[in-house]
Amino acid sequence: MAIGGNNLDLIQDFKTYISSCFKIKDLGPLKYFLGLETHNTPVGFYISQRKYSLDLLIDTGLVGSKPIKSPIDTNSKLTAYQGNILSDPLTYRRLIGRLMYLTITRPDITYSVNTLSRFMQKPTDVHLIAAHRILKYIKGTLGQGLYYSATNNLQVEAFCDSDWASCMDTRRSVTGFCIKIGDSLVSWKSKKQKTVSRSSSEAEYRAMASATSELAWMQNLFHELQIKLKQPMRLFCDNQAAIHIATNPVFHERTKHIELDLHYTREKVEQGMIKLAHLKSEDQPGDLLTKPLSVHRIQHLLHKLNIVSNYAQLAGG
Repeated sequence: MAIGGNNLDLIQDFKTYISSCFKIKDLGPLKYFLGLETHNTPVGFYISQRKYSLDLLIDTGLVGSKPIKSPIDTNSKLTAYQGNILSDPLTYRRLIGRLMYLTITRPDITYSVNTLSRFMQKPTDVHLIAAHRILKYIKGTLGQGLYYSATNNLQVEAFCDSDWASCMDTRRSVTGFCIKIGDSLVSWKSKKQKTVSRSSSEAEYRAMASATSELAWMQNLFHELQIKLKQPMRLFCDNQAAIHIATNPVFHERTKHIELDLHYTREKVEQGMIKLAHLKSEDQPGDLLTKPLSVHRIQHLLHKLNIVSNYAQLAGG
């Protein structure tokens, strides 16, 4: 069990109570927990899965492989019918399962792992090669992790995006969003949408509704923790049409097929819970969770999300 808080006396009282109920061993300050490595510094808190990543490379025999600078090829168009079906699919499934756990601290591989998880039923050698590419990318970024500043403000910002009809097998779009508190990334998601969207605006709007739902959950969490937000949560989208539909009180005939998502997002805007804003596509962090990107874009967006490459970089300021 990991215990957190800013009142040391209360933490000690809690540990004393728990020890009276169960036999426990106090391991001291948190350093390693369920594969997560943590480092406390005067300027902030750093969390990574370096040892877990290294163990994964050793188990797959790729610890000596040449690093690759991106987790997935920018021209990648993976389908369920490429290549030859693997004789032992359990190896692929186990690898993808372990990579899923690694996405706890690695949003940069979330889209790639999400894409490969679609082929768990009948994986092929092409899919396995793509999975090994992720491992080679991890080899070059072993120490990468999340940084949480000790002086963060409570301004919540969310970025949502979608890649229209990107699934080659079903033509469904991919939803991606990430949420920051101050400069610290706290939530992100990459998921194929449940239905086919008939336009890019519709796909973007569904992504916006997913991000709004997560923001509503976070608002309830803040309320339970008795933390009051001084400003509305900001939701950034790079699609002007989706923003206009969400803020326009007139219900358009051409948007009736997305009525539920439309009303839900618009309701939260009218309540003042969220405030919609537009940003340039090149500065959209959601792209990291919806499509293959170039090395330059990956580095730019990781910097925007305040993700550091290693602990030494943080310790050095």
